[in-house]
Amino acid sequence: MVMTESTGATRSSAPLPLRVAWGVLAAFLLLWDVFEVLKHMGWVIPGAALGAALPFLGRLAGLGRPHEPGQLAPRAVPLHNLLNRAVIPFAIMVVFSFLGDGPEDIAAPFTFGMSWLTSIAFARALGFGLRTPDGWQR
Repeated sequence: MVMTESTGATRSSAPLPLRVAWGVLAAFLLLWDVFEVLKHMGWVIPGAALGAALPFLGRLAGLGRPHEPGQLAPRAVPLHNLLNRAVIPFAIMVVFSFLGDGPEDIAAPFTFGMSWLTSIAFARALGFGLRTPDGWQR
């Protein structure tokens, strides 16, 4: 269901099959995240936690700003949209896959990127995603 500005858009207009695909990806990545955290421990744990929280930090830029229910404060939109682009955490995962001397060197940054991508995938599966310049769901 697509909602417009006048009704307080709260979900994206992405078709159901696309949202299901995001959900399948999110479930796969979550399992992989847990595996990596249990395998490596140490700095991987805070990296995974920070990666999972990072897409939501853009909302802090809009705290205390006027906006409608379901709307993100326009001031927070650029940061929110930047932190919710799947290509950025994917690029981090790819770059760190080729760096370091072994799995222990790349585990924390790789898992950070994977947790970030997992968080984005779950949000997209639930119908939340990028915002228009005025703060409504696309």
